[in-house]
Amino acid sequence: MIKYLMPALLSVMVILAGCSNDSTESETDVKELVSQLSASNTVESASIDGKNLVVQDGGEENVYNLPQDEFFVSVAPYLTYTHPCEFHSLTGCQGELIGEEMDVKITDEQGKVHIDETVTTLENGFMDFWLPRDEQYTIEVNYQNKQTEYSFSTFEEDSTCLTDLQLK
Repeated sequence: MIKYLMPALLSVMVILAGCSNDSTESETDVKELVSQLSASNTVESASIDGKNLVVQDGGEENVYNLPQDEFFVSVAPYLTYTHPCEFHSLTGCQGELIGEEMDVKITDEQGKVHIDETVTTLENGFMDFWLPRDEQYTIEVNYQNKQTEYSFSTFEEDSTCLTDLQLK
């Protein structure tokens, strides 16, 4: 009986360790992990919603709490093709424009600019951002004389994967 319970207890301990979010240090670690997973497919799967990063690898699932004051959003502007998406899969979502420089401006509804810079899309065709939670935003993207504008929000149940930004 004990030999059957030990693997289960170990799995629970690993998951609970992954769920720990008691300090700014762990929030920084989760943000770094998200960045690493977005840059390369080193695990079986990883997805992110408004509360958690879920990583599956080697038959194990680890759940990491996201920072309480920041929301993750991944954006994939496109020219000709896209895919429907609600919660971003760091290992499965693929955008059309890979390694392309785009001018990005993200402004909240009070007019405060949170991002205003040139961003290069990752190998998955997305650009990743951490923004303050519980806000309404507008993103403007300019790329090769084409542009798009899109409104979104960062409430807990909102989408973390924005794929409806067609450049025209």
